[in-house]
Amino acid sequence: MKLEILYQDEHLVAINKPAGLLVHRSWLDKGETQFAMQMTRDQIGQHVYTVHRLDRPTSGILLFALDPETARLLTEAFAGHRMQKEYLALVRGWAPLQKFLDYPLKEELDRIADKFADQDKAAQPAKTHIRCLGRVELPFAVSARHPSSRYSLVKLLPLTGRKHQLRRHLAHLRHPIVGDTSHGDGKHNRFFRERFCCDRLMLHHHQLCFRHPHTNEMMTIKASLDERWQQRLQEFGWTTQI
Repeated sequence: MKLEILYQDEHLVAINKPAGLLVHRSWLDKGETQFAMQMTRDQIGQHVYTVHRLDRPTSGILLFALDPETARLLTEAFAGHRMQKEYLALVRGWAPLQKFLDYPLKEELDRIADKFADQDKAAQPAKTHIRCLGRVELPFAVSARHPSSRYSLVKLLPLTGRKHQLRRHLAHLRHPIVGDTSHGDGKHNRFFRERFCCDRLMLHHHQLCFRHPHTNEMMTIKASLDERWQQRLQEFGWTTQI
């Protein structure tokens, strides 16, 4: 598999990570053989440094540094919330047209990796801007309580970077992301698998804006949507919303 390179210069490189691809090796996924970090390194013939996370089931922009100094500057920019991230998500129900969610989240700890972490750590600030781009109602009774099913296309702008923040915030609003097996709705996930052959988390890191760490130029990087996304946008009449 060849990765789509969205931008590259002497200091950094950005790729469009496919859904299901791990960013780097992890002892929690010993059976995996492909990783975005190693694949990017082999493709461009140069060592790369990770500067932020992108969950395995999430697709979209993944930024790497090409030297230690750039890695430090970009990591600081992410930590300082100076990177403007924009995501697209397909969610259950008709999402609010506009909403700013300020809902603190307790850290999600892994049963094995975080065995010795503080189990009683207080919830941390978590803030997300949500904007509804499109709505659709389908004539299928996924739930026995309703004769039809509603879905929304939303734009998400996280102002903080908590683990699974977007997935957890939308689940808190009762608009879980389609395909989310941890925080979502199993009936709707199954409906999308069986009706649309869509078995992925419908969350995509669509746009990243930031100042170049060396030139101070304002950068805007965008990542195109994969076939599963394109099919849903076309079928639901949302192709003009992006």
